[in-house]
Amino acid sequence: MAISSGKKKKLSIAACKVNDGSISVDGSRDAFEAMINPAAYKRQLDIAYSEQHTLGQFSAAPKFSAILPEKLTLQDLVLDGTGVVEMASPKSVKDMIDVLLAVIYNYNGQKHEPNYVRLLWGTFIFFGRAESISIDYTMFKPSGEPLRAKVSLSFTGWMSAEESTLRANQSSPDLSHLVEVAMGDTLPLLCSRIYNDPSYYREVARINNLTNFRNLKPGTVLRFPPLVRRHG
Repeated sequence: MAISSGKKKKLSIAACKVNDGSISVDGSRDAFEAMINPAAYKRQLDIAYSEQHTLGQFSAAPKFSAILPEKLTLQDLVLDGTGVVEMASPKSVKDMIDVLLAVIYNYNGQKHEPNYVRLLWGTFIFFGRAESISIDYTMFKPSGEPLRAKVSLSFTGWMSAEESTLRANQSSPDLSHLVEVAMGDTLPLLCSRIYNDPSYYREVARINNLTNFRNLKPGTVLRFPPLVRRHG
């Protein structure tokens, strides 16, 4: 079930922190917000199999090895500095690309690696890390400064050790983040902590069959899944 807030949601990409096997948005860093939402995105789901070959025999049936992290591709994300697209705070194409690269590409000196990121668009949420970045500049000022660019991005998904174990267990339908409610927790607060957006509390309440989500009992375990991949 999609969630509609009445306001058009834009794709955002935020840097994340990974601690003790869990991932969360790093609120101390600026997120990148798309100027124009992408027309489409592509998900790739891969399964690994192992094969053992014996000399003189036909190939054995492949045996399940692992479910690999999901891949995500965004194509032709448009950044426009011509003024055709209205922005609350106008930025140049260079500035927009600098913000994007600071989130997904630049080396994090504290972690000694690029950031993990969270992509959020409507009810679509994806955690992972950039694999490739392609920037196609298409319009320029007489000075050579770019006025328009199309960016293509590919990401590989982040998977906690817990989720990896669950995915390897074919009998387990639960591939979600499990969160134990603590004293003082509310559903909007938990959604804000996990999704960085409290407006998802209705969807999480529906998934967990909560009839009184305003009064959460400490110790209750709730599922916070990758939200339904549809747009509100």
